[in-house]
Amino acid sequence: MRLTGLAVTFSCFFLLINVEGFGQTATITGRVIAKGDVENIHVINRTSNYFTTTNSQGYFRITASYKDSLHFRSVRYKEKTIQVSFKHIQEAEITVYLEEQINVLDEVIVGRVLTGKLDSDINNSEAERPIDFYDLGLPGYTGKPLTQSQRRLAEARTGQPGTIPILPLINAISGRTKMLKERVALERSYDLMTQIKDRLAPDFLKTFPLDEDKIEEFFLYCSEDESFEERCRYKGDIQILEFLEEKYITYLENLNSSQD
Repeated sequence: MRLTGLAVTFSCFFLLINVEGFGQTATITGRVIAKGDVENIHVINRTSNYFTTTNSQGYFRITASYKDSLHFRSVRYKEKTIQVSFKHIQEAEITVYLEEQINVLDEVIVGRVLTGKLDSDINNSEAERPIDFYDLGLPGYTGKPLTQSQRRLAEARTGQPGTIPILPLINAISGRTKMLKERVALERSYDLMTQIKDRLAPDFLKTFPLDEDKIEEFFLYCSEDESFEERCRYKGDIQILEFLEEKYITYLENLNSSQD
């Protein structure tokens, strides 16, 4: 009976240790490994909303708890989400491998070699001005040219001209349309963030200073907010500055927490 009681006591003690271990929070040192530049890759703890970026060697530090979701995001690489395990908490480190986002180049047509002499090249060229919608008296698109991702998204939704429209269905089922939507949204968000930084950063940083190596990281952090587009696109500078001030406070809190 004494042995049985001792065994029960030991089991309870062991269980208590494990329960406490699973509830621990640790500052994890991690490294992103990929074929290419690994600097400024976004590392987001989607459970606690902590945020950081990798340095030039791919290293980062972030606060996390057991079963937190760490999301890795970059324009160059495929997104990846990892759940923090008990082993990660114990060892306080993690290694993440990212796959490169493959961009298929548009078809390149190689034509006649030109000499660089205008008169000679004009006579030597077989090029003719293509017929456009003005020649046919039809309405046409005259706006800003689409980016590569936007063109691919349009093709994924409608199919290429002259083909049976079965591709949109295949793309929807395979997830390609969703992936292209996310890529277009990421590019739009990054462009907006760059415009805001170029226009407002000098004045904003006079009141809300940051170290030089943290400025880019801060604006990337702002662009990751779910309300970034809604609160900053087509808004006045005062409204945008109010948003930046709010994010500045939470950014410093996350930064200080990760350094503790």
